[in-house]
Amino acid sequence: MQSADQEVLETAAGWLDAGHVVYLVTVARTWGSSPRPPGSLLAVRADDARFIGSVSGGCVEDDLSARLAAHGASKVLPRIESYGVTPEQNHQFGLPCGGHLDLVVEQLASAGPLRALLRAMHARRLTARRVCLATGEASLHAAERDAAFSFDGENLVKLFGPAWRLVLIGAGQLSRFVAQMASALDYEVIVCDPREEYAAHWQLPDVVLDTHSPDDAVRALACDARTAVLALTHEPKLDDLALMEALVSPAFYVGALGSRANNARRRARLASLALPADAIARLHGPVGLPIGSRTPAEIAVAILAELTAVRNGIVLRAEVQKSKAGLPEDVVGTEARVCGVL
Repeated sequence: MQSADQEVLETAAGWLDAGHVVYLVTVARTWGSSPRPPGSLLAVRADDARFIGSVSGGCVEDDLSARLAAHGASKVLPRIESYGVTPEQNHQFGLPCGGHLDLVVEQLASAGPLRALLRAMHARRLTARRVCLATGEASLHAAERDAAFSFDGENLVKLFGPAWRLVLIGAGQLSRFVAQMASALDYEVIVCDPREEYAAHWQLPDVVLDTHSPDDAVRALACDARTAVLALTHEPKLDDLALMEALVSPAFYVGALGSRANNARRRARLASLALPADAIARLHGPVGLPIGSRTPAEIAVAILAELTAVRNGIVLRAEVQKSKAGLPEDVVGTEARVCGVL
């Protein structure tokens, strides 16, 4: 499953290879309520105003692509286009709540630099693309995991590739759905399963499969606060090994599959192994938001929804937390029944 950035870059490169004039548009700054965050991409084919991607959720794309198509192939340096500056623009383009967008617009010269960036993304290397507005030069640089999008009015730096890491314990069906969805969210996904029968049937060759013991894998991989760990095997000897390391690591999220009853027993086991109470309190279990999920794909949606909320610093409402604790077992524990372990 492609990420949104990858889809935009692949399409833009294809258009360039076919001889079209292509513009790349990046959200540089936002004020007020903005449907798309800084770093969001749009590619516009100037020949016919066709575009892919989104910088406003549909509010300004048609106008911007038409303007770029009218401009055609005239060579210009990257420039800033602003929307929502006046009340009239807000009304015309439907920007919500007085939102204001600054967009960096650049004309792409050839597909080669995009292909190089895509190769780095396919190799799961975190790469920074820097655009100098004064010269129009775009360059690629290796980036650190703590790097972030930036724009100072003169240089725009956007990250491409898996800046965040997700470690999945277990190579079963649910892990496959979680891995596919997480990859689309630009996670570097690593699946750990030492069981030969599961490793032999892993179906996503583009996702790294680690066959080391879960505790060794987590100890090596959960090294910073941009990592999440999910225990999805339902095998206590595997999940608990991973959780013992993950819960005392800097990982920003640690979750475990299973019903409320199973997670209560898991917490008791971890306490008996002398894991500190504050570490055990970090465990998200049952993992995911309580959305009544019943199929592996729905469970993956619930898991990634909670993971996204935590990653974005959203404090879940008290009633959501209460519902996770108070829902009937046939809802909260659905994932366990689907997997055939309850």
